[in-house]
Amino acid sequence: MKPVRIAPSLLAADFGRLAEQVAKVEPHVDWLHLDVMDGHFVPNISFGMPVISSLRPETELYFDCHLMITNPAAYLDDLAEAGANLVTVHIEAVPDPAATAEKARGLGLDFGLVINPATPLRAVTPFLDLCDVLVIMSVEPGFGGQAFMPEALPKLIAAREWVESNDLPVDIQIDGGITTETAPRARAAGANVFVAGTSIFGAPDPAAAADDLRRAIEEI
Repeated sequence: MKPVRIAPSLLAADFGRLAEQVAKVEPHVDWLHLDVMDGHFVPNISFGMPVISSLRPETELYFDCHLMITNPAAYLDDLAEAGANLVTVHIEAVPDPAATAEKARGLGLDFGLVINPATPLRAVTPFLDLCDVLVIMSVEPGFGGQAFMPEALPKLIAAREWVESNDLPVDIQIDGGITTETAPRARAAGANVFVAGTSIFGAPDPAAAADDLRRAIEEI
């Protein structure tokens, strides 16, 4: 499988000290996961372009922007300008993502698709050749701190089998309830990118928590 990547979710960070918190974990992680919520597609509002653009000069981490929004294509120009590297959009919001993927590519953005716990894998398989990343949600999107849903594991196994059988260079990301206990199970099922919010930024020492998470994954 592809190399392990740790992607702490900014949603769980201290919003009064974002740059400081990111600087602490930067040497210990691979990506920074940014959950953009609109209060419409999900019942919560998080942050948008001002936060992303203000953090961009503070870190060289790859910005993984998870768009939990109804009309993601309308915001791609602004996201690219703000410093995003990857945008992932929900198949539930964009059932035919070809045009959105094309627009993202034209702006120099990497592109991925996200599926909710209740959405079958077959909803995204016709479009995986458009993707750099496939995100499997292991919680209901919209709020941090939820418990891992083990129902995501068979979907991870099927996704990895599909990607490998079709020889696609797609990272498989797991998002939701990722801890030192659940991440190894997700890795064994096929994930290689691990979004962890509370278990990293909610820990007394986020850098040590990120190291512990990587160690737990790589020891399986």
